[in-house]
Amino acid sequence: MNKTIQTVESAAAGSAFLIEDVYPLIDGGRFPVKRIAGEPVEVWADIYRDGHAVIAAALIWRREQDREWRSEAMTHHGNDRWSGAFTPVEPGQYVYAIEAWTDEFATWSRAVARKRRSGADVSLDAIEGAGLLTKAHGARQDAAAVIIRQCEDYLRNGDVTSLLATELGKAMAESQSRPDLTRSAPFPLTADRDKARFGAWYQTMPRSQSALPGRHGTLRDCIARVPDIAAMGFDVLYLTPIHPIGHTRRKGRNNAPVASEGDPGSPYAIGSAEGGHDALHPEFGTIEDFRALVATCLEYGLELALDFAVQCSPDHPWLTQHPEWFKWRPDRSVRTPDGPYSDIVIPDFASVDRVGLWNAFRDAMLFWIDHGVTIFAIDNHDTAPLAFWEWLIRDIRHRHPEVILFSKTYTRPKLMKGLAKLGFAQSFTYFPWRTSRWELEQYLCELTRYPERDFYRPHMFVNTPDLLPYHLQSGEAWAFKSRIALAATLSGNYGIHGGFELLEHEAIPGREEYLDSEKYRIRQRDWDKPDNIKPYIAALNRVRNGNAALQQTANLRFLGIEDGETIAFAKQAADPANTVVIVIALSRHVRECWLPLGDLTIDAGGQRHHVTALENLLTGEQSRIEWGGIRLRIDPDRDPALLFRCLASGFTP
Repeated sequence: MNKTIQTVESAAAGSAFLIEDVYPLIDGGRFPVKRIAGEPVEVWADIYRDGHAVIAAALIWRREQDREWRSEAMTHHGNDRWSGAFTPVEPGQYVYAIEAWTDEFATWSRAVARKRRSGADVSLDAIEGAGLLTKAHGARQDAAAVIIRQCEDYLRNGDVTSLLATELGKAMAESQSRPDLTRSAPFPLTADRDKARFGAWYQTMPRSQSALPGRHGTLRDCIARVPDIAAMGFDVLYLTPIHPIGHTRRKGRNNAPVASEGDPGSPYAIGSAEGGHDALHPEFGTIEDFRALVATCLEYGLELALDFAVQCSPDHPWLTQHPEWFKWRPDRSVRTPDGPYSDIVIPDFASVDRVGLWNAFRDAMLFWIDHGVTIFAIDNHDTAPLAFWEWLIRDIRHRHPEVILFSKTYTRPKLMKGLAKLGFAQSFTYFPWRTSRWELEQYLCELTRYPERDFYRPHMFVNTPDLLPYHLQSGEAWAFKSRIALAATLSGNYGIHGGFELLEHEAIPGREEYLDSEKYRIRQRDWDKPDNIKPYIAALNRVRNGNAALQQTANLRFLGIEDGETIAFAKQAADPANTVVIVIALSRHVRECWLPLGDLTIDAGGQRHHVTALENLLTGEQSRIEWGGIRLRIDPDRDPALLFRCLASGFTP
């Protein structure tokens, strides 16, 4: 049997410290933790060594591309548990690590102080302490002055008290040598801008924005709609693909395998003779029109998000320019997927020229970034390998750390979480299929526990061009209001597809798909149609914008309301002065129920106080808390959601 035997020399040269149970950390540091730029990042770890020497530790960090580390002392909390914090000021990639070493002077000082209290002679100890002062090096001017002064005092009077001065201990802590310094492995962290955590998205099909029946919408039509979208409180305008659409195997209405004359095809079948991923569909207008749309969005406080799909139509220019990027059948026809996606071609990401293919998709994304796109929703992740996504995210974020990438896929749960680990700033969720109270509570507890909360940012869409959930197919206004209230208050990020505000609900029988979906047709709408819920959506977004507790997902706590068809929860901001309580009906009937607040407290005047009143965030009405709770009445036909801010006596958050 062959064994590797460690020598005495190699063992003695090993690390003096163990640094364990580091938080935050994803899969041992394989994937980056996600945080928001400008906010402190707390780091905890177990740090220990043998014996009873005084330990010192520091948290060090830097931007990934920098060479110099910055350092902050860590604090000991008992039982060898330490903590520190740093603040990544700007979006980008960071690394952090932990250093530990023996504080020899502090160890000496503690031992001498103990001996003095016992009355023992410390004269030899004093000489040893003075000798430690000679090992100080690299001290700042003020620290060096303290060391020299206290050393001279000791040499003049021989009193060890001069060596036990508090200011001398602080000066030596930063100046003495650290021969047993131990550093942990570096751990990655991604700092995103705040939009990654909080946003209200409005998705639209640009070709359906014309007010004239039968006319293909243009980017100028999209510009005309921006004020209405902004008035509802949305801050992201999300466009489906705007590229030329192929003609070969073009789909007809309701995903029919053969298109009729005049059918526009699916915008996800990207590419034709007019261009590919870096081209505009000719009927949308010009690149100048696109720039004008970006400028108008910014004027109204919106950012532009664009669908980005790594697939092609059979007419994409790449098939003739780079045939090596695709898989071909024996009859020299290009290989296409079976079933409902026969109008697209999947590139071969493992081709002999994979470098050229990967760079081509990257360059297409950079093209739209250069024209003002700051957010991309990535569609159909299964068409490319995980290695491609990890590479693309790192490359784009290195060049443009402000760009946000949204993982739009809904697939197997572990794959969705794996994609989030690879670096997507936001991720789609199973929210559309979670309808009962227990399902919602279980799912949100899963997303807000550790470690998921450190890498998975939920984005809750209530509908999409592909998805009309069964619970909306009745067209009842209370159901639409309940679902958007749930999405807007449970998650920092949520979205709707245009038409939701008009209560559109006609489905293909037995399926969760829109009948005559605009994914395969052009349609016009009366955006001010009677009985729309635009004012309701605007009110929800005003409440979200006015309460920091609703601008994040993680700090969520469900409340034990007695009605099983009602869900109640509290959310608290990082600034704990802002705490909200949300109660939402999950069925239509009128109900009265008792809402227990239990031990819920808020920060008021720097101290924790029990909640004494709730303020309705829509009406301003205040209700007193008695016997630890409050009785509520909910009429879903009027409003299925009650939104409250928590108050404490004598304090106004």
